[in-house]
Amino acid sequence: MPELIDRFGRKHSYLRISVTDRCNLRCLYCMPEEGMVFMEQERLLTYPQIVEVAEAAAKLGIRKFRITGGEPLVRPGLEELVAGLAALPGVEDISLTTNGLLLAKQAEPLKRAGLKRVNVSLDTMDAVRFKFIARRGELEKVWEGIEAAAEAGLAPIKLNCVLLKGVNEDEIGRFLKLSAERPIHVRFIEYMPIGHDDAGWRDHYLPLSRVLEEAARLGYELERAQGPKGSGPSENWRLTGGAGTFGLIHPVSEHFCTNCNRLRLTADGHIKPCLYWIDELNVKPALGSPEAMERLFLRAMDVKPENHEMAALLAGDPLSHVPTERRMSQIGG
Repeated sequence: MPELIDRFGRKHSYLRISVTDRCNLRCLYCMPEEGMVFMEQERLLTYPQIVEVAEAAAKLGIRKFRITGGEPLVRPGLEELVAGLAALPGVEDISLTTNGLLLAKQAEPLKRAGLKRVNVSLDTMDAVRFKFIARRGELEKVWEGIEAAAEAGLAPIKLNCVLLKGVNEDEIGRFLKLSAERPIHVRFIEYMPIGHDDAGWRDHYLPLSRVLEEAARLGYELERAQGPKGSGPSENWRLTGGAGTFGLIHPVSEHFCTNCNRLRLTADGHIKPCLYWIDELNVKPALGSPEAMERLFLRAMDVKPENHEMAALLAGDPLSHVPTERRMSQIGG
């Protein structure tokens, strides 16, 4: 059986699976507050269809699956998909990225179905600011979800914090302190121009060098850390003696394309070799044919570019490819 190795020698073992573009929040960096047009439900891959795609991927060396959205927990019966993925030969890890609002009731059933761990998106620890960034929802519900995940044994628990200049950069210290006090792994993430490259992105973009500068200002002693399972491209640190870690994921200022090992499957059934560029491969015509599905994944290796060039966009330099028009919620984060 061939392996998923692209033109640049990168071996792929990781597939991110979006199950919906819908979300119960409207985070200001992800989608507009009003007027978002969502996919018709009949356009979405069914759970058995997703498992069929994942089975072909597993035969080609994919060992890790992450379920994303939109907000994946708004789609009913997600444990059915998790159980289907967990039953595939060779699968080593199934994880979930969620905003946490619906996690409290679903953590235990998902764990029983085969989910290993969760990443919870959390950009602020202030309830008023949460309303400003997310535009709806309650911060208290997110924390209930985090606690339920811990109780269910979903570990490690990671918090994904998108840093926005002028919005939440003053909370860096609070998140660092949280990583020291609890066995939680904070991941600071740079704001990416996915589906838009307007002035809002440029105005709020913040390089993650700011995190280490703030740690130094606060007098924290840091040590390099071994990241928890599934750390991927994160640059990992620990406050000396801390219970958890914090990581820096800087796709713009210090991209990690050289070591990229992932593909994405959109909720409407398209393989995206690269998050940023417009290139997509429709899986629906290949459903029912393992051979056709295999060829599709191998084709993804042929078209995957060397890097995403977000830094060039920030600098105002010309790009070599066409950026995607899909928002992050329409691709799967």
